Amino acid sequence: MDYMDEMVSLQKRHDFFIGFDSDGCVFDSMEIKQKECFCPCFIKHFGLQAASKYAREVWEFVNLYSKTRGCNRFPAVQRAIALCKARKEIRDRNLNIPDTASLDAWLKEETKLGNPALIKKVEASGDAELKKLLAWSIEVNERIADMVYGLPPFPGVRETLATCQDKADMIVVSQTPLEALVREWEENKIEHYLKLICGQEHGTKTEHLKYCAVGKYDKTRILMIGDAPGDQKAAEANDVLFFPIIPGREEESWAQLNNEGLDHFFNGTYAGAYQDALKKEFDAALPKDPSW
Repeated sequence: MDYMDEMVSLQKRHDFFIGFDSDGCVFDSMEIKQKECFCPCFIKHFGLQAASKYAREVWEFVNLYSKTRGCNRFPAVQRAIALCKARKEIRDRNLNIPDTASLDAWLKEETKLGNPALIKKVEASGDAELKKLLAWSIEVNERIADMVYGLPPFPGVRETLATCQDKADMIVVSQTPLEALVREWEENKIEHYLKLICGQEHGTKTEHLKYCAVGKYDKTRILMIGDAPGDQKAAEANDVLFFPIIPGREEESWAQLNNEGLDHFFNGTYAGAYQDALKKEFDAALPKDPSW
């Protein structure tokens, strides 16, 4: 499938456009995926068993409790390994933590950061480091498929989708693999609200918004809803609006969106003081640096 063509050819039906992040934003799935699927595989494949307590703290900080929350899994590995190498408790155990030179290089050349692109790179290069990375990523997907089910949307999500369906074209903007996104939205019978589901195979979140919406809609009528700084960055890179779902306060955030945020969006009073206050509150919710 030509994912680029799928985004570029997306037809405008309404005057407004909304992009939704999925994990941790629409669904309360971040904790179970990161703690029960991603992290155990990270410890296993990257040889961190002897420092598992500290490696787990690193992984959860990178992916749940800091400003890199919600980033793509491969930059997450890059940052987590760097923090592991820098952390004294892990260094003191003299672990042979793998190098990330091949990963660093791949991240500079590739934007569609998913298993299909990594498989092609591994087949072309035979690189041992990337083979390890691919084995980790494949097992993560297997664990998610086996474990993550029965998770409904946060309270307020269905109300938002129903309110907006006759006013806005809506898509998913996510760095989760497409297969998992489709499964989760279909399981909850809310996929019919969407025009498109964009996953990591479609490229970055910035690219999703750029190719699906920018140039088709007035920028003051494009809204990105997300729970991670990366969602805000994707919106700002395209000069469009952002509404934060604050981690740990998701129900409150969805209620605020339904009670006032959508009115501001559809009435043209969102940009400026209203959005600035939301962004300030969101920025204070997640730290940049670890406490250790």
